[in-house]
Amino acid sequence: MAHDFSGFDYIIQPGWNNSGPEHWQSHWQQTLAATRVANHDWQTPQLDDWLAALDAAVAAATQPVIVIAHSLGCATVAHYAARYGNKLAGALLVAPADVERASAPAALQPFAPLPELALPFPARVVASDSDPFSLPLRSARMAALWQSPLHWLRDAGHINVASGHKQWQDGLAQLAALVADIRQQAQPRAAACA
Repeated sequence: MAHDFSGFDYIIQPGWNNSGPEHWQSHWQQTLAATRVANHDWQTPQLDDWLAALDAAVAAATQPVIVIAHSLGCATVAHYAARYGNKLAGALLVAPADVERASAPAALQPFAPLPELALPFPARVVASDSDPFSLPLRSARMAALWQSPLHWLRDAGHINVASGHKQWQDGLAQLAALVADIRQQAQPRAAACA
């Protein structure tokens, strides 16, 4: 089934160490003609730098922006919303990394703690019940804080190449559902302005 992704600019926000050529984010970047955030340092991420790079990508967009984030990229989007407010049309947040967990690598510490606020734009969270970087309870808590619907994948690891998620065509259905949510929420606003 073909999905209609028109009317938006898509920005790929990878996580720690970027997403390699086989990662679903790289495949989606080509499929959607998306822009990848140009972070200067993927290995030792600095929150301010990552937020500035995401904001630069958003500023360069010519249509409403949907961010497609993975892992640490999801934490980046949460901080972005706290700092910049409602600049996005929406966000798909896949396998959010728990940057507050006791075993979190030191490199992720600049992203903790997560802001505890509802996202000011439509979002969907896709999480795995076997993610080594976020226990199900923590993934559910993040989705609840963000006030975003949560879709569970069974035994999907970190939803990356290591867990077999390369092109991840099934994931595009989650993106399509988010796009439908955004369009539906825009209709009452358009009607009110008419």
